[in-house]
Amino acid sequence: MSLILGVFRKDSDMSQYKVLFLILAVVMLSACTKNTVPDPDPTDSVYGDSSGSAGSTGGYNDIDGMGGEAIDDPFGGGELGSVIYFDYDSSEVRPEDTDLVSRHALQLADNPGARLRLEGHADERGSREYNIGLGERRAQAVRRLLLIQGATAAQISTVSFGEERPAVEGSDESAYERNRRVEITYLN
Repeated sequence: MSLILGVFRKDSDMSQYKVLFLILAVVMLSACTKNTVPDPDPTDSVYGDSSGSAGSTGGYNDIDGMGGEAIDDPFGGGELGSVIYFDYDSSEVRPEDTDLVSRHALQLADNPGARLRLEGHADERGSREYNIGLGERRAQAVRRLLLIQGATAAQISTVSFGEERPAVEGSDESAYERNRRVEITYLN
C-alpha cells in the first residue's frame, strides 16, 4: 500500500495513470476468473408453434416438440410424486422437493428411452406475461436439477402455462399454494 501511495506522491501524472490502469486491469481480470456452470440450453422450451407466433395454452400436445401423449406413472405403483410446489414469486426448488426430483432423475438415467415434459404454472397474481415467465423459470429450475443428476436434455421438454391452468380455483392462499407448481408428465 505504501508503494502505491508513494507513486501518487510523485509529480509525474503519467506514473499515476499507469498505476491506476494496472489496478483496474487486475480488478477486471480477477472478476473474469470465477468459475460458473452454464445453464442448460433452454431452446427446447415450447411457447408457440414453429412459425414463431405466440401460442395459446390449448392443444399443447400438438405443439410439444417431443411428440407423444401423456401416460400414467410408467414406473408402476404411483411411487413417484408428479408435482413440485414453489414458494410465492420463486423459481427455486424447495429443499423438501429435491429428493422427488432426484428420484425422477434416477428413473430417467436408468431408462434412456423415457421422456417427460415439465409444465410450469403460477398463481393468478401478476400479469399474464410475468406468470408465463415465472412458470418457465420454475420448469427450467427442475430441468437443471434433473440434468445435473443424470437425465439427458433429449429426455426433457418444458412448457409454461403461467396462470392459465390452475389446479385449484380460488383467490386465497391455499389455492395460490396449489397453483404454484411444476407438473411432471411422462410421455410415450
